[in-house]
Amino acid sequence: MTTAAIDLQILRAFVLAAKEGNVSRAAERLHLTQPAVSLQLKRFAEETGLVLFTRTPHGLALTADGAAMLPQAERVLAAVGDLQQAARKLQGTVRGALRIGTILDPEFTRLGVFLRELVEAAPQIETELRHGMSGSVLAQVLRGDLDVGFHLDPGDHDQAAATPALSVRTLTRFTYRVVAPAGWGPQVQGRDWKALAALPWLATPPESAHHRLLERVFAPLGLSPRRVAMVDQEASMLDLLKSGIGLSLVRDSIAIRECQAHGLAMADRVQLDCALRFVSLASRRDEPVIASAWDALAKAWN
Repeated sequence: MTTAAIDLQILRAFVLAAKEGNVSRAAERLHLTQPAVSLQLKRFAEETGLVLFTRTPHGLALTADGAAMLPQAERVLAAVGDLQQAARKLQGTVRGALRIGTILDPEFTRLGVFLRELVEAAPQIETELRHGMSGSVLAQVLRGDLDVGFHLDPGDHDQAAATPALSVRTLTRFTYRVVAPAGWGPQVQGRDWKALAALPWLATPPESAHHRLLERVFAPLGLSPRRVAMVDQEASMLDLLKSGIGLSLVRDSIAIRECQAHGLAMADRVQLDCALRFVSLASRRDEPVIASAWDALAKAWN
């Protein structure tokens, strides 16, 4: 007899008949007729070439061979049960690729905590991180090139929240300060936006939050700051600030730290409020992979 010849229903009939000691009760538990179970027991005996039962006045009794076969049959059925349970779990497992648009530094966006929660809850999801500027991340989410992403909005203008196509969560609000090189204190202390516009500035691409924030300040005043260098990363901005090149917007926590550590100057009359948000297309919000990302984000930011 080969393993492939064993029918699981026959194994179940054998095990139940052995435990019940009665074909009728075994048939009831299997929801089969008594002749059907008797036929299955006969087939099992023929396939194994063994005498498995003897008849007694009280029903069926296992032979020595039957008693030896019983634990083997139970193990096979238990293994099949485990296999079926594993298959059911896999059917409910969220799997797929998640493209995440990241900005700024991972600590500020709690990226590490977010990914840890995601991996623990949905280990079959493969993540792809694409770092960029806030505006480009938002555009890629809207195009479907990214599944979810982080985005910065000016504090008084909820660009993401005002876009019906997006699902948006505000994660935190913070402030940008105007920071100048060391020794520039007299040039920025007590100065308003008009006076600051006359100083040299570090420029950023239109996709950056810095660019959008400053445009909202200077454009209504009809001002165009003197831009002396174009940068696209905060680390580069700080290096150029320390080198004495020009002014830049810096997140308040970083601005305070860098001013204390390196003697940089900070404007005291102006600041710009901003919000960090998490976004995805509203039409895709309930897709299993994206829904898992939102659940992980909630845990990371609660």
